Amino acid sequence: MRYPRFVRLSALIVAVVLVAVGCSDSSGDGDDAATDKGRIGIALPTTVSARWLIDGDNLVYEFGKMGYTTDLEYADDDQAKQIAQLEAMISSGARALIVGAVSSTGLTAVLAKAAAAKMTVIAYDRLIRETADVDYYATFDNTRVGVLQGTYLAEALGLKAGGGPYTIELFAGSADDNNSQMFFDGAMSVLRPYISDGTLVVRSGQTSFEEVTTAGWSSAVARQRMTRILDEYYGSARLNAVLSPNDDLTRGILTAVKAAGYRGATLPKLTGQDAELESVRLIAAGEQGHTVFKDTRKLAQAASQMTDAALTGGEPQINDTAQFNNGVKVVPTYLLQPVSVDKSNYESVLVGSGYYSADQVGS
Repeated sequence: MRYPRFVRLSALIVAVVLVAVGCSDSSGDGDDAATDKGRIGIALPTTVSARWLIDGDNLVYEFGKMGYTTDLEYADDDQAKQIAQLEAMISSGARALIVGAVSSTGLTAVLAKAAAAKMTVIAYDRLIRETADVDYYATFDNTRVGVLQGTYLAEALGLKAGGGPYTIELFAGSADDNNSQMFFDGAMSVLRPYISDGTLVVRSGQTSFEEVTTAGWSSAVARQRMTRILDEYYGSARLNAVLSPNDDLTRGILTAVKAAGYRGATLPKLTGQDAELESVRLIAAGEQGHTVFKDTRKLAQAASQMTDAALTGGEPQINDTAQFNNGVKVVPTYLLQPVSVDKSNYESVLVGSGYYSADQVGS
Protein backbone atom coordinates (compact mmCIF):
# COMPACT_ATOMS: atom_id res chain seq x y z
CA MET A 1 0.00 0.00 0.00
CA ARG A 2 1.25 3.48 -0.81
CA TYR A 3 0.92 5.78 2.19
CA PRO A 4 0.47 9.56 2.05
CA ARG A 5 3.76 11.38 1.65
CA PHE A 6 3.56 13.09 5.00
CA VAL A 7 2.89 9.77 6.75
CA ARG A 8 5.92 8.13 5.16
CA LEU A 9 8.08 11.13 6.00
CA SER A 10 6.92 11.21 9.62
CA ALA A 11 7.54 7.48 9.94
CA LEU A 12 11.11 8.02 8.76
CA ILE A 13 11.60 10.85 11.24
CA VAL A 14 10.24 8.74 14.09
CA ALA A 15 12.53 5.87 13.12
CA VAL A 16 15.58 8.14 13.21
CA VAL A 17 14.56 9.53 16.60
CA LEU A 18 14.05 6.07 18.06
CA VAL A 19 17.48 4.95 16.94
CA ALA A 20 18.99 8.07 18.46
CA VAL A 21 17.38 7.73 21.89
CA GLY A 22 17.20 3.95 22.07
CA CYS A 23 13.59 3.78 23.21
CA SER A 24 10.02 3.96 21.90
CA ASP A 25 9.17 7.34 23.40
CA SER A 26 8.10 10.20 21.13
CA SER A 27 7.39 13.83 21.88
CA GLY A 28 6.44 17.08 20.21
CA ASP A 29 8.98 19.73 19.30
CA GLY A 30 9.47 23.30 20.38
CA ASP A 31 9.13 24.80 23.86
CA ASP A 32 6.02 22.80 24.81
CA ALA A 33 7.90 19.51 24.51
CA ALA A 34 10.40 20.73 27.12
CA THR A 35 7.61 20.76 29.73
CA ASP A 36 7.33 17.08 30.61
CA LYS A 37 3.83 16.39 31.95
CA GLY A 38 4.38 12.65 31.85
CA ARG A 39 4.01 9.82 29.40
CA ILE A 40 0.86 8.83 27.48
CA GLY A 41 0.58 5.27 26.20
CA ILE A 42 -0.99 5.02 22.74
CA ALA A 43 -2.01 1.52 21.65
CA LEU A 44 -3.35 1.28 18.09
CA PRO A 45 -4.49 -1.84 16.24
CA THR A 46 -2.67 -2.04 12.92
CA THR A 47 -0.32 -0.51 10.38
CA VAL A 48 -2.08 -2.19 7.45
CA SER A 49 -4.57 0.65 7.08
CA ALA A 50 -2.99 4.03 6.32
CA ARG A 51 -5.52 5.83 8.51
CA TRP A 52 -4.11 4.29 11.71
CA LEU A 53 -0.63 5.54 10.83
CA ILE A 54 -2.09 9.00 10.40
CA ASP A 55 -3.89 8.64 13.74
CA GLY A 56 -0.64 7.74 15.45
CA ASP A 57 1.18 10.74 13.99
CA ASN A 58 -1.68 13.06 14.96
CA LEU A 59 -1.85 11.79 18.55
CA VAL A 60 1.89 12.11 19.07
CA TYR A 61 1.74 15.64 17.69
CA GLU A 62 -1.22 16.75 19.82
CA PHE A 63 0.17 15.35 23.06
CA GLY A 64 3.60 16.78 22.26
CA LYS A 65 2.10 20.26 21.95
CA MET A 66 0.65 19.83 25.43
CA GLY A 67 3.98 18.82 26.95
CA TYR A 68 3.53 15.04 27.15
CA THR A 69 5.84 12.35 25.89
CA THR A 70 4.24 9.37 24.17
CA ASP A 71 4.76 5.66 23.81
CA LEU A 72 3.13 4.70 20.50
CA GLU A 73 2.67 1.01 19.73
CA TYR A 74 0.89 -0.91 16.97
CA ALA A 75 -0.44 -4.41 17.62
CA ASP A 76 -0.46 -5.85 14.08
CA ASP A 77 -4.10 -6.90 14.59
CA ASP A 78 -2.97 -9.27 17.37
CA GLN A 79 -4.96 -8.88 20.58
CA ALA A 80 -2.45 -10.76 22.72
CA LYS A 81 0.27 -8.43 21.46
CA GLN A 82 -1.85 -5.39 22.27
CA ILE A 83 -2.50 -6.64 25.80
CA ALA A 84 1.25 -7.13 26.30
CA GLN A 85 1.87 -3.60 25.02
CA LEU A 86 -0.72 -2.17 27.42
CA GLU A 87 0.77 -4.08 30.34
CA ALA A 88 4.21 -2.67 29.49
CA MET A 89 2.78 0.86 29.36
CA ILE A 90 1.15 0.37 32.76
CA SER A 91 4.34 -1.04 34.28
CA SER A 92 6.44 1.80 32.89
CA GLY A 93 4.30 4.43 34.64
CA ALA A 94 2.29 5.96 31.82
CA ARG A 95 -0.29 8.42 33.14
CA ALA A 96 -3.01 7.53 30.64
CA LEU A 97 -3.82 5.05 27.90
CA ILE A 98 -5.29 5.83 24.48
CA VAL A 99 -6.59 2.54 23.11
CA GLY A 100 -7.68 1.84 19.54
CA ALA A 101 -8.62 -1.73 20.34
CA VAL A 102 -7.87 -4.72 18.12
CA SER A 103 -11.04 -6.30 19.51
CA SER A 104 -13.87 -4.60 21.36
CA THR A 105 -13.78 -7.31 24.03
CA GLY A 106 -11.04 -9.08 25.96
CA LEU A 107 -9.37 -6.07 27.60
CA THR A 108 -11.17 -6.29 30.96
CA ALA A 109 -8.24 -7.70 32.95
CA VAL A 110 -5.55 -5.41 31.60
CA LEU A 111 -7.71 -2.31 32.02
CA ALA A 112 -8.41 -3.34 35.63
CA LYS A 113 -4.65 -3.05 36.15
CA ALA A 114 -4.74 0.42 34.61
CA ALA A 115 -7.56 1.42 36.94
CA ALA A 116 -5.64 0.09 39.95
CA ALA A 117 -2.75 2.33 38.88
CA LYS A 118 -5.21 5.27 38.69
CA MET A 119 -4.65 5.74 34.97
CA THR A 120 -7.10 7.50 32.68
CA VAL A 121 -8.27 5.26 29.82
CA ILE A 122 -9.66 6.67 26.56
CA ALA A 123 -11.27 4.36 24.02
CA TYR A 124 -10.14 5.72 20.65
CA ASP A 125 -12.57 5.36 17.74
CA ARG A 126 -13.50 1.80 18.77
CA LEU A 127 -15.65 1.27 21.86
CA ILE A 128 -14.12 -1.07 24.45
CA ARG A 129 -16.79 -3.37 25.82
CA GLU A 130 -17.34 -5.40 28.99
CA THR A 131 -15.32 -3.21 31.36
CA ALA A 132 -16.04 -0.41 33.82
CA ASP A 133 -12.44 0.79 33.49
CA VAL A 134 -12.76 2.91 30.37
CA ASP A 135 -13.25 6.55 31.29
CA TYR A 136 -14.09 8.25 27.99
CA TYR A 137 -14.66 7.49 24.34
CA ALA A 138 -13.62 9.65 21.37
CA THR A 139 -15.14 8.64 18.04
CA PHE A 140 -17.17 9.60 15.01
CA ASP A 141 -20.89 9.06 14.56
CA ASN A 142 -20.43 5.60 13.11
CA THR A 143 -24.10 4.95 12.45
CA ARG A 144 -24.04 8.14 10.41
CA VAL A 145 -21.05 6.75 8.46
CA GLY A 146 -23.24 3.85 7.34
CA VAL A 147 -26.15 6.16 6.53
CA LEU A 148 -23.85 8.21 4.28
CA GLN A 149 -22.70 5.05 2.50
CA GLY A 150 -26.24 3.81 1.96
CA THR A 151 -27.41 7.24 0.83
CA TYR A 152 -24.63 7.47 -1.75
CA LEU A 153 -25.65 4.12 -3.27
CA ALA A 154 -29.34 5.08 -3.29
CA GLU A 155 -28.56 8.37 -5.03
CA ALA A 156 -25.98 6.94 -7.45
CA LEU A 157 -28.45 4.27 -8.59
CA GLY A 158 -31.38 6.71 -8.64
CA LEU A 159 -33.50 4.47 -6.42
CA LYS A 160 -36.03 7.14 -5.51
CA ALA A 161 -36.74 7.73 -9.18
CA GLY A 162 -37.74 4.12 -9.67
CA GLY A 163 -36.28 1.79 -12.25
CA GLY A 164 -34.29 -1.30 -11.55
CA PRO A 165 -34.09 -3.86 -10.28
CA TYR A 166 -30.41 -3.33 -9.49
CA THR A 167 -28.03 -5.92 -8.10
CA ILE A 168 -26.03 -5.25 -4.97
CA GLU A 169 -23.72 -7.20 -2.66
CA LEU A 170 -23.05 -6.35 0.96
CA PHE A 171 -19.83 -6.32 2.96
CA ALA A 172 -19.30 -5.46 6.63
CA GLY A 173 -16.18 -5.02 8.74
CA SER A 174 -14.69 -7.39 11.27
CA ALA A 175 -17.19 -8.95 13.65
CA ASP A 176 -14.98 -8.22 16.67
CA ASP A 177 -15.04 -4.46 16.00
CA ASN A 178 -18.03 -2.81 17.67
CA ASN A 179 -18.13 -0.18 14.90
CA SER A 180 -18.76 -2.76 12.18
CA GLN A 181 -22.32 -3.39 13.31
CA MET A 182 -22.97 0.35 13.53
CA PHE A 183 -21.70 0.99 9.99
CA PHE A 184 -23.80 -1.88 8.66
CA ASP A 185 -26.96 -0.93 10.53
CA GLY A 186 -26.67 2.67 9.37
CA ALA A 187 -26.28 1.66 5.73
CA MET A 188 -29.07 -0.92 5.90
CA SER A 189 -31.46 1.63 7.37
CA VAL A 190 -31.28 3.22 3.91
CA LEU A 191 -30.93 0.11 1.74
CA ARG A 192 -33.16 -2.46 3.43
CA PRO A 193 -36.48 -0.99 2.20
CA TYR A 194 -35.22 -1.22 -1.39
CA ILE A 195 -34.11 -4.81 -0.82
CA SER A 196 -37.47 -5.66 0.71
CA ASP A 197 -39.43 -4.27 -2.24
CA GLY A 198 -37.20 -5.88 -4.86
CA THR A 199 -35.64 -2.69 -6.21
CA LEU A 200 -32.28 -3.97 -4.95
CA VAL A 201 -31.47 -7.65 -5.44
CA VAL A 202 -28.75 -9.45 -3.49
CA ARG A 203 -28.15 -12.40 -5.79
CA SER A 204 -25.93 -14.19 -3.24
CA GLY A 205 -28.74 -14.03 -0.65
CA GLN A 206 -26.18 -12.92 1.94
CA THR A 207 -27.89 -10.04 3.73
CA SER A 208 -27.39 -10.53 7.47
CA PHE A 209 -24.51 -8.95 9.35
CA GLU A 210 -23.21 -12.38 10.36
CA GLU A 211 -23.06 -13.48 6.71
CA VAL A 212 -21.19 -10.46 5.38
CA THR A 213 -18.51 -9.67 7.98
CA THR A 214 -14.87 -9.56 6.91
CA ALA A 215 -12.44 -11.14 9.37
CA GLY A 216 -9.72 -8.77 10.54
CA TRP A 217 -10.85 -6.05 8.14
CA SER A 218 -8.76 -7.95 5.58
CA SER A 219 -8.72 -6.62 2.02
CA ALA A 220 -7.62 -10.06 0.82
CA VAL A 221 -10.59 -11.73 2.52
CA ALA A 222 -12.95 -9.20 0.91
CA ARG A 223 -11.37 -9.76 -2.51
CA GLN A 224 -11.69 -13.53 -2.19
CA ARG A 225 -15.34 -13.33 -1.10
CA MET A 226 -16.18 -10.95 -3.96
CA THR A 227 -14.54 -13.31 -6.42
CA ARG A 228 -16.57 -16.26 -5.11
CA ILE A 229 -19.82 -14.31 -5.28
CA LEU A 230 -19.19 -13.21 -8.87
CA ASP A 231 -18.27 -16.76 -9.90
CA GLU A 232 -21.23 -18.43 -8.18
CA TYR A 233 -24.09 -15.96 -8.55
CA TYR A 234 -23.50 -13.61 -11.46
CA GLY A 235 -22.33 -15.32 -14.62
CA SER A 236 -23.64 -13.05 -17.37
CA ALA A 237 -25.60 -10.91 -14.88
CA ARG A 238 -24.13 -7.51 -14.04
CA LEU A 239 -23.28 -6.37 -10.52
CA ASN A 240 -24.48 -2.78 -10.08
CA ALA A 241 -23.34 -1.84 -6.57
CA VAL A 242 -21.34 -2.98 -3.55
CA LEU A 243 -21.72 -1.75 0.01
CA SER A 244 -18.16 -1.74 1.35
CA PRO A 245 -17.43 -0.41 4.85
CA ASN A 246 -13.93 1.00 4.32
CA ASP A 247 -11.43 1.94 1.65
CA ASP A 248 -9.03 -0.95 2.21
CA LEU A 249 -11.80 -3.50 1.65
CA THR A 250 -13.08 -1.49 -1.29
CA ARG A 251 -9.76 -1.74 -3.07
CA GLY A 252 -9.78 -5.51 -2.61
CA ILE A 253 -13.33 -5.69 -3.96
CA LEU A 254 -12.35 -3.47 -6.89
CA THR A 255 -9.49 -5.82 -7.73
CA ALA A 256 -11.95 -8.72 -7.85
CA VAL A 257 -14.51 -7.01 -10.07
CA LYS A 258 -11.83 -5.77 -12.47
CA ALA A 259 -10.46 -9.31 -12.70
CA ALA A 260 -13.99 -10.39 -13.67
CA GLY A 261 -13.94 -7.95 -16.58
CA TYR A 262 -15.65 -4.85 -15.18
CA ARG A 263 -14.22 -1.60 -16.54
CA GLY A 264 -15.22 2.05 -16.80
CA ALA A 265 -18.98 2.56 -16.86
CA THR A 266 -19.59 -1.13 -16.09
CA LEU A 267 -17.85 -0.90 -12.71
CA PRO A 268 -20.28 -1.23 -9.79
CA LYS A 269 -20.94 1.72 -7.52
CA LEU A 270 -18.53 1.29 -4.59
CA THR A 271 -18.63 2.91 -1.17
CA GLY A 272 -15.74 3.30 1.26
CA GLN A 273 -14.53 5.00 4.42
CA ASP A 274 -11.43 6.80 5.74
CA ALA A 275 -10.53 8.82 2.63
CA GLU A 276 -7.25 6.96 2.25
CA LEU A 277 -5.05 8.58 -0.38
CA GLU A 278 -5.02 5.56 -2.70
CA SER A 279 -8.82 5.50 -2.67
CA VAL A 280 -9.12 9.25 -3.17
CA ARG A 281 -7.06 8.81 -6.32
CA LEU A 282 -9.43 6.03 -7.41
CA ILE A 283 -12.38 8.38 -6.85
CA ALA A 284 -10.68 11.03 -8.97
CA ALA A 285 -10.17 8.37 -11.67
CA GLY A 286 -13.84 7.31 -11.50
CA GLU A 287 -13.18 3.77 -10.25
CA GLN A 288 -14.26 4.07 -6.60
CA GLY A 289 -17.42 6.09 -6.27
CA HIS A 290 -17.41 7.20 -2.68
CA THR A 291 -15.68 7.35 0.67
CA VAL A 292 -16.50 8.80 4.08
CA PHE A 293 -14.01 11.33 5.44
CA LYS A 294 -13.34 11.14 9.15
CA ASP A 295 -10.94 13.96 9.97
CA THR A 296 -8.61 12.13 12.34
CA ARG A 297 -6.83 15.39 13.16
CA LYS A 298 -9.98 16.42 15.03
CA LEU A 299 -10.28 12.98 16.63
CA ALA A 300 -6.73 13.23 17.96
CA GLN A 301 -7.49 16.71 19.29
CA ALA A 302 -10.60 15.43 21.07
CA ALA A 303 -8.77 12.47 22.64
CA SER A 304 -5.84 14.60 23.78
CA GLN A 305 -8.15 17.26 25.24
CA MET A 306 -10.09 14.62 27.16
CA THR A 307 -6.88 13.14 28.51
CA ASP A 308 -5.26 16.42 29.51
CA ALA A 309 -8.44 17.64 31.19
CA ALA A 310 -8.79 14.40 33.16
CA LEU A 311 -5.15 14.55 34.28
CA THR A 312 -5.13 18.24 35.21
CA GLY A 313 -8.50 18.54 36.92
CA GLY A 314 -10.25 20.11 33.97
CA GLU A 315 -13.49 19.22 32.25
CA PRO A 316 -13.23 16.74 29.37
CA GLN A 317 -15.34 17.73 26.37
CA ILE A 318 -18.34 15.40 26.15
CA ASN A 319 -21.39 15.65 23.87
CA ASP A 320 -22.99 12.20 24.33
CA THR A 321 -23.80 10.58 27.66
CA ALA A 322 -26.48 8.13 26.56
CA GLN A 323 -25.65 6.27 23.38
CA PHE A 324 -22.55 4.18 24.10
CA ASN A 325 -23.30 1.42 26.58
CA ASN A 326 -20.41 -1.03 26.61
CA GLY A 327 -22.34 -3.71 28.49
CA VAL A 328 -21.16 -2.52 31.90
CA LYS A 329 -21.53 1.26 31.78
CA VAL A 330 -22.50 4.13 29.52
CA VAL A 331 -19.17 5.60 28.44
CA PRO A 332 -19.07 9.42 28.24
CA THR A 333 -18.30 10.24 24.62
CA TYR A 334 -17.17 13.01 22.31
CA LEU A 335 -18.80 12.38 18.95
CA LEU A 336 -17.52 13.93 15.71
CA GLN A 337 -19.37 14.08 12.40
CA PRO A 338 -18.19 12.31 9.23
CA VAL A 339 -18.39 13.83 5.74
CA SER A 340 -19.51 12.12 2.53
CA VAL A 341 -16.93 12.42 -0.28
CA ASP A 342 -17.24 11.61 -3.98
CA LYS A 343 -15.85 12.94 -7.24
CA SER A 344 -17.89 16.14 -6.96
CA ASN A 345 -16.35 17.34 -3.69
CA TYR A 346 -13.13 15.48 -2.89
CA GLU A 347 -11.01 18.50 -3.77
CA SER A 348 -12.99 20.99 -1.69
CA VAL A 349 -13.25 18.67 1.32
CA LEU A 350 -9.83 17.01 1.38
CA VAL A 351 -7.54 19.51 -0.33
CA GLY A 352 -9.49 22.53 0.89
CA SER A 353 -9.12 21.41 4.50
CA GLY A 354 -5.40 20.78 4.12
CA TYR A 355 -5.76 17.05 4.81
CA TYR A 356 -4.03 16.32 1.49
CA SER A 357 -2.23 18.55 -0.97
CA ALA A 358 -3.36 18.98 -4.57
CA ASP A 359 -0.16 17.23 -5.67
CA GLN A 360 -0.93 14.21 -3.49
CA VAL A 361 -4.40 13.63 -4.91
CA GLY A 362 -3.28 14.55 -8.44
CA SER A 363 -5.64 17.48 -8.86
